[in-house]
Amino acid sequence: MGIHINTMRRVDFFLGVPLCFLGTLLKKLCALLFRSDPERECRNILFIGLSETGSTILADPAMAKIKSSRDVDLHFVCFEKNSAVLELLGTIPNSNIFKIRETDGVALAIDVLRFFLWTRARQIDSVIDLELFSRFTALLAGFSGADRTIGFHSFYNEGLYRGDFLSHKVVYNPHQHISKNFIALANALLSEKNEIPFSKAIISDTEILLQKALIGAPEKSSILGKVAEAYPSFDTEYYKIVLFNTNASDLVPLRRWPKEYYIELAGMLLDQYSRVIILLPGIESEHSWNDSIVFAVNDERCVNFAGYTTLAELPALYAVSEFMVTNDSGPAHFAAVTSMPEFVFFGPETPALYGPLGTMTPLYAGLACSPCVSAANHRQSPCNDNICLKMITPEKVFKILKPSLEAM
Repeated sequence: MGIHINTMRRVDFFLGVPLCFLGTLLKKLCALLFRSDPERECRNILFIGLSETGSTILADPAMAKIKSSRDVDLHFVCFEKNSAVLELLGTIPNSNIFKIRETDGVALAIDVLRFFLWTRARQIDSVIDLELFSRFTALLAGFSGADRTIGFHSFYNEGLYRGDFLSHKVVYNPHQHISKNFIALANALLSEKNEIPFSKAIISDTEILLQKALIGAPEKSSILGKVAEAYPSFDTEYYKIVLFNTNASDLVPLRRWPKEYYIELAGMLLDQYSRVIILLPGIESEHSWNDSIVFAVNDERCVNFAGYTTLAELPALYAVSEFMVTNDSGPAHFAAVTSMPEFVFFGPETPALYGPLGTMTPLYAGLACSPCVSAANHRQSPCNDNICLKMITPEKVFKILKPSLEAM
């Protein structure tokens, strides 16, 4: 069990603000005494992306752009629980990933100290902070020993105070997709001239395309074997697999479409389409959550698939499935490395900024209060009743799914 997200937010505020202020003074003093060399050639670049696995997927086009533009070694620092997604992408070698444990305060403090030694041992010369105004990552970047530090700066806009550690200050654009904002960070590093603010360039939609995973027959056969293990009556020639990803990150629990809606929608699909088998994937800890849905649906073709797959096996599962209905969470972004269509619920956040980069249909009501979480409010909301998702009824979703169901 890791440190609770609200505890981390409080620490980031009450400890982060004074540390960023004092750290800025110390950094400027060190700059006067020890000159850095921002003109030194980039060789070892570090990305900082601690919080969400989905954001790591969305940052992959930016990492790939730098990798294709320069002969450099890419590194990444993240929370230990989120490191597996980097292995799924394969853009960063496993040996270049530094994992910070967030299990408790002592482990966190030890790993932060280890991190500062690691960046110097790796001769990190450039750091790109992917986080949206996190004070913790600002401190990691500021004291990494790198000559260049690139990240989002609020300038005259609203934003969280996090000191003055950046050598390349990039304006965060809340009106364009987050992947394009990440590309702007890459452009700042690759720029041949200094700009205020970075980055004065057009970023096309083609720049944020994800490279598709290569999935062979053995991988598909293996995953179909696991489906047969979970549902012994499974016949690959007859049944069509539909995925329901019913859980969501604890970071923004408001993103969950109601459990009872998933139960009702599953009943509609299974009643009207005899060839459909619904799998509820997830990690082992989500088994009991999925079990409660399976019990309520009360149909053998609704199968708890939690714990049957590793993260590395998910692309194969997506490749053999017809489509996925999912909350706005990590799996929605994992699926983008395949061609599987997905239908994604949005409300507290908007698909215009955080939509997966794959074949995605947003399920979004567009209330006057949506989206209610953003970089400026540290992804917190006063809302305790996510009407923005509740008003997307199972009947409405079934109507949207029907063309895909008829085409199976």
